[in-house]
Amino acid sequence: MSLKNINPNVRNVVIILAIAALVVAIPGGGTGANTAISAVSLFFLGTFGYIGTRLYREHRVRIYSLGDARRAIVYVAAGVATVVISATHGMLSTGVGTIAWVVLLGACAYAAFVVIWAQRQY
Repeated sequence: MSLKNINPNVRNVVIILAIAALVVAIPGGGTGANTAISAVSLFFLGTFGYIGTRLYREHRVRIYSLGDARRAIVYVAAGVATVVISATHGMLSTGVGTIAWVVLLGACAYAAFVVIWAQRQY
């Protein structure tokens, strides 16, 4: 039986199981898996940074047309959201942290909504 006759879904599951078996069986496999997860996470965050930079460059005139106060609100909300998202693991480990996490992200979303709503009124 050749590889061309195998269902692609079955083949993918077998590949994932083989990689998982290697991670468990090879000494230091857990360290390698953690390194791979860290690399993927950094790539993911870098992609967010790249998208943010592109959006900023494409909408620079709109952003500056908000005025200083509204632009400051948007920047502070984006900064707080970034810090809160990066601290998610630590904040969600306690009850008070979970409440603070929800309140802070809600406040950031509300601030962005208010600025967008006010800008669309004109």
